[in-house]
Amino acid sequence: MSEAKQKAAVRTDEEGYLVDPTDWSPQVAEWLAGHESVELTDEHWAVLRFMREYYDEHQIPADARFVIRFLAKERGKGDDARDALFALFPYGYVKQACKIAGMRKPRVWSTG
Repeated sequence: MSEAKQKAAVRTDEEGYLVDPTDWSPQVAEWLAGHESVELTDEHWAVLRFMREYYDEHQIPADARFVIRFLAKERGKGDDARDALFALFPYGYVKQACKIAGMRKPRVWSTG
């Protein structure tokens, strides 16, 4: 999908966060990641899937500590999980991970 068509199909706020998290799809994630200069790897996709599943189950975005716990236990990162999260999303959990996962921008957030 061209960038113009993608932008027309998906509403974002002035900072690039989705207005409606239900507009998210893998294609939207790729588009948002491109705007953040993030090339999505399997590890990125694992985090994004976890975040989307958490959102679907709880109707709120996952706090960074839950994602860190996921990386530690489910992805084998152990004590390096926090560093792994910020290696994947170097400009921050809210700035990049939440945005690419299709979350609205949180008003207040714990970064883990």
